[in-house]
Amino acid sequence: MTYKSVNPYTNETFNEYQNASSKEIESALQMAADLAHTWESESRSKRAEILHTVANQLRAQKSSMAEIMTQEMGKLIGESEEEVSLCASIADYFADHADEFLEPTEIETTGASANVLKQALGPILACEPWNFPLYQVMRIFAPNFMVGNPVILKHASIVPGSARKIAQIVEEVGAPEGSLMNLFLDYDQIGEIIADPRITGVALTGSERGGKEVAKAAGENLKKSTLELGGNDAFIVLEDVDKDVLYEVAPAARLANTGQTCTASKRFIVLDSLYNDFIKQLTKAFSQVKMGDPMNRDTTLAPMSSEKAKTKLQKQVDEAVAAGATVVYGNQSVDLDGQFFMPTILTDITSENPIFDQELFGPVATVYRVHSEKEAIELANNSQYGLGSVVMSSDLKHAEKVASQIKAGMTFVNHGWTSLPELPFGGVRNSGYGRELSKQGMLTFVNEHLIYTVEK
Repeated sequence: MTYKSVNPYTNETFNEYQNASSKEIESALQMAADLAHTWESESRSKRAEILHTVANQLRAQKSSMAEIMTQEMGKLIGESEEEVSLCASIADYFADHADEFLEPTEIETTGASANVLKQALGPILACEPWNFPLYQVMRIFAPNFMVGNPVILKHASIVPGSARKIAQIVEEVGAPEGSLMNLFLDYDQIGEIIADPRITGVALTGSERGGKEVAKAAGENLKKSTLELGGNDAFIVLEDVDKDVLYEVAPAARLANTGQTCTASKRFIVLDSLYNDFIKQLTKAFSQVKMGDPMNRDTTLAPMSSEKAKTKLQKQVDEAVAAGATVVYGNQSVDLDGQFFMPTILTDITSENPIFDQELFGPVATVYRVHSEKEAIELANNSQYGLGSVVMSSDLKHAEKVASQIKAGMTFVNHGWTSLPELPFGGVRNSGYGRELSKQGMLTFVNEHLIYTVEK
């Protein structure tokens, strides 16, 4: 696996990195194990201070952190800056709430006292993707730092500079050596690290293929794992929707981060009475994007992350059209040098179409016409995935009733996907298992240790 920084707007390779040596890996593993042991006898108060300092440093270095993310994977500079701000809030949140979340739980029982302690497991391996270079790291690092689990980071091969930057920031603020260690690893090395007895768990955000390999390796070595994989997220438009809200939310739900978000809305499921107007308004919004330099704040649609990502998406669209899908808008070449993909709208997709249950990771919307609410729910659930979904309705109780019937880890009403430190993040079925962020995420890699005491 080659780690390269390639600007998807200019196609320029501006940095390359060597894979970690066996010696570097051994050093990191031992450092993590030693630090985990040290933290067992230390209070969390010092770590809370450090994590608040990480948050402050992210805010102070927001421009430089955002710039390297935009240069490596192409997202709009404003989106990169928002990501840095979100990560600072995640760090503050877990620093503030760790004592509360990790408080022992008393259990009522007869003739004894029973308490469940929340104790660290030990070093964690985090395998993270390129689409949110900082956010994906912070939602693993911040809670585990407070728990007392050192983190070894294996980041995506196209954002190595972003990985180095966050690890450097953690080091610069005075976190103990070993708190967050970035290693450039190949697939064999990942397996070796998972198998090492000093590693107690592994968290992965990425593809189904990667998730299966990591889950297999973790299972074979009896290590706990969490997986956040792909999504084919449904966006259900009910007949009682507020159209002003709908047409504000829908375009961004698909095009934010150039559509390269696991939880982005990908399948728009629209009741018959609204279908034609929805197609018209979505086409209008897609046609008004301004593609260009992601560092230019006038740009509204950035390039895709890489030539490989663009080529894969084009192949999927071509296969969909060959199988009968209709191109309502887009699917034309873009006269720019970067890895741009014209926003595209596809309809007339049958269950036999190869993309019916695939994840389209880019600015392509598929729109389905349905004739009843029941049909909308059935179509939303007709997927191997179950990450996120959206329900649009002016009647909130109605929307929540529909939302409760969607087989997904998260459903948002009248709002596109969002992430906040206090909200649990994760999916079901082929979208993975486990939760990150919130109290649930903090307790993922924790030993819930029962102490049962009988008074004689």
